[in-house]
Amino acid sequence: MTLLPNPLPDDVDGWVGEHLLHLSCDAEVRRSPRFIGTQVAADAALAGLDLAGYARRRNEVLPIVARGATGLSPYIRHGLLALPQVSRAATSGPSKDRQKFRDELMWQEYARHLYARLGEHTQHSLRFEPAVDDPGRPSGDAWDRSMACLDAALGELERDGWLVNQTRMWLASQWTVRHGRAWRDGEDRFFAQLLDGSRAANRLGWQWTIGAGTGKPYGFSQWQVAKRAPELCEECARRDACPIEEWPPERQLTAVDEDRRLRIDPDVEATAGPLDVRTTAAPDTVWLTAESLGDADPALAAHSDAPVVFVFDEPLLRHLRLASKRLVFLTERLAELATARDVEIHLGDPARVLAGRKLATTFTPVPKARRLRAALDVVELHPWPWLVRPTSGSVESFSAWRRGRGSATLTR
Repeated sequence: MTLLPNPLPDDVDGWVGEHLLHLSCDAEVRRSPRFIGTQVAADAALAGLDLAGYARRRNEVLPIVARGATGLSPYIRHGLLALPQVSRAATSGPSKDRQKFRDELMWQEYARHLYARLGEHTQHSLRFEPAVDDPGRPSGDAWDRSMACLDAALGELERDGWLVNQTRMWLASQWTVRHGRAWRDGEDRFFAQLLDGSRAANRLGWQWTIGAGTGKPYGFSQWQVAKRAPELCEECARRDACPIEEWPPERQLTAVDEDRRLRIDPDVEATAGPLDVRTTAAPDTVWLTAESLGDADPALAAHSDAPVVFVFDEPLLRHLRLASKRLVFLTERLAELATARDVEIHLGDPARVLAGRKLATTFTPVPKARRLRAALDVVELHPWPWLVRPTSGSVESFSAWRRGRGSATLTR
């Protein structure tokens, strides 16, 4: 394990290149030209939130000026913006646009509830298993870049580390529904590149798109491109012999044995975390995780004078091989925080780095954080800022989850 020097805000790329690039899938450091991983950037994005036309335009792809997607997801994923905070800020635009935006926030919350309850079981198809290696599938690369629609989507993913929901669905459907590839492999490729990549939302999106969660796969074909990004069809070299001109053939989905936790949670407290701060002793360090890096992180805000520690999980990063732009995004936030707080940044195994410290931290609804909390001396645990707190009801589908919530109110 290694204690790293704090990065300087104006030399983040160099710092990542020196200390983290060997754990990335890239040969050189690349940053997103669209997103900056700082609290200042997150706050500015939220302050500029304009939801006028969101319901109608959220699925538009091109031209870019026609898009209604907000681009807040990288900041939400890393806790620079909390879902309750974003929901409260949704005050602009007509009521139908505000409601649609809040519905999408609820989808994000549902993904977190599902992942917090099932953990790594979400890497398995929840209800239906798509056929893999179907002999009738098209040959060649599932993401054939000679097609303008796929090349544009992949180019944006690789360059910016972000995609609108529509192009995420295009790529996921093309990978599995049309080409019969294993969805977990495609989801891993997304996860490595997306600044908002999380096993909660990313896996749920793939499962929904390719029918593993609902039994109804999303079929990507030329008409979606013509509707959402017509210029791509117009400029495509394969326009007159489009491989996706027709609707994809129906592929077999096999029902799987459902995890009983889809219907009922046997341990809601473990899923949801504490309602109030739990303290057993005075902490000497605030432990921050990649899920909650914002100024409003409850543990960080509660201890303004305590040193802060963040650990780049070396064994995990070596396995994931994330794109360097994801590491740059995280480091930008740490560099910003280090200008205001006493910050330690380590590279190594978090269980070893944090051993022997009396930690204050915020509950995070991810399985590895749960295992680490159990192994470490967490003397002060702060509640997670849920938009709506988990219950024991069904998470079998988004609609079942919403029905089961009844009249539950948003967490304020």
